[in-house]
Amino acid sequence: MLIDLLAAAANAAPQNKFGFAEALEQGGFIAKATVAILGIMSFGSFFILFTKWFDQSKILKQGRELRSSFWRAGTLKEGTAKLDRNSAWRQIAEDGLAAEEQHSKMAEATDAHEWLVGSLARSEASINARLAGGLPFLATVGATAPFIGLFGTVVGIYRALIAIGLAGSASIDKVAGPVGEALIMTALGLLVAVPAVLAYNYLQARNKRIAEQLQSFATDVLANINSNGAIKPAAIAVAAPKAAPAKPAAAPAKP
Repeated sequence: MLIDLLAAAANAAPQNKFGFAEALEQGGFIAKATVAILGIMSFGSFFILFTKWFDQSKILKQGRELRSSFWRAGTLKEGTAKLDRNSAWRQIAEDGLAAEEQHSKMAEATDAHEWLVGSLARSEASINARLAGGLPFLATVGATAPFIGLFGTVVGIYRALIAIGLAGSASIDKVAGPVGEALIMTALGLLVAVPAVLAYNYLQARNKRIAEQLQSFATDVLANINSNGAIKPAAIAVAAPKAAPAKPAAAPAKP
């Protein structure tokens, strides 16, 4: 008896016809395609955020370790050998050493300083370009996702107007589904765009900090090469031992 009453109550309970799945079903192909596009954009944004954050963190960590190992080596080649093989810092040091060797093989006389500066600048530019990969996608998502959601909103409102015209009255049961679909599309567009914009600004700021550190390191490498290893960063240079304090003069002997 109790089971029959519970089953009857469950059957009598009102069914929700205005949920997210129901809105997509009513919206048809356009609604599903809009959600699929926004989903791809969201997945791509988070993928770029995490992969770029990992790459940036690796470079920043290697930069902190650089101060305690690289410049304490006897020569630039020895210090370069201590760096990770795929390190951005090693790329700059190797490009500087390669430019120094290539300059002696050039037929025409070219200023060594200008040649080294150009080679290190190209090395920095290639690293910065690699770090900036994927950021245009984030900018595109942040700029276009609201409008893609707005497209779904317009379609939902259009369907609501058609329902009103067919019913001859603006009853809530006729327009609730299409209007709900329109609001969902607007929310999804903002939900995809806002994280993409935040990720773009965050990664761009970290790239700027890395670029400044790479430029400083390239300048130190250039100075070290031009001085034949005599010049190293001031913070790394070994301080000269302090002179021992002079012993007090002996007291004169009494007569």
